[in-house]
Order: sequence, then structure tokens, then C-alpha cells
Amino acid sequence: MAKPGKVGLDRVLSALKYSSQGLQAQWKHEAAFRQEVCLFLISLPFAIWLGDSGLERALLIFSVGMVLIVETLNSSVEAVVDRISHEHHELSGRAKDLGSAAVMLTLFFAAVVWLVILFS
Repeated sequence: MAKPGKVGLDRVLSALKYSSQGLQAQWKHEAAFRQEVCLFLISLPFAIWLGDSGLERALLIFSVGMVLIVETLNSSVEAVVDRISHEHHELSGRAKDLGSAAVMLTLFFAAVVWLVILFS
């Protein structure tokens, strides 16, 4: 059963507020996110220029945008693990390593998308 809470426009406005706070925290505390935002901003005009169709442009932009999304999820996993304990634990380390691997895979697949579109 869902917990009672805000509904309608109040719920949407609250969600926007919480999302904004999350992005601000991500920008403030995560250097990798700031670097990836720079990568996104640099790649955006190239994606628009290099893509031959709307679909290609969307794929180029989306592939780099996914890096930002996965980095944010990785940071949330790291924050929860750090909240629980700073002591070394095999599962904590695995959780952080898996989050890092997800970011690396997303970067790899973004590079594949760019290479396929550039050389096709």
C-alpha cells in the first residue's frame, strides 16, 4: 500500500525540488560528475554537427547523457554505502566497484556509438 503524501501538482513540484537538490549535491561533491558534464557540453555541438539525421543526433547526445545518469546512480550507491559505515566490508566494496563498472561500461558504449556513427 502506498504511503499517503502529496498528490497532483504539489507532488510534481516537490519532486522537482528534490531532484534539484540532488543535482546540486552531485555537482558540489562529485568531481567525476563535473568532468562528465563538461564532456557532455563539449560533445553536444559535435553531436548536432556530426549526426546526419535526427536519430543519429539523438543517439550521440543520449549516449553521453546516459553517462551522467549512471554516474548519478553510482554516486547514490556510494553515499548509501558510506552512510552505513566507512569500515572496509567486502559487500560495500563490491557495491562501489559495481557502480564504478556501470559508469565505465556506459562510457565504453557511448564511445562505441560515437565511433559507429562517425565511421559509417
